[in-house]
Amino acid sequence: MTWELIGGAILGLAALGYVLVALIDPERFS
Repeated sequence: MTWELIGGAILGLAALGYVLVALIDPERFS
């Protein structure tokens, strides 16, 4: 694993989590 892959995986997971929270709890972003 290179740092680029690790960083990309972390950013991807963070983006997925953000989208899931936005879909489940949209009031939090209003």
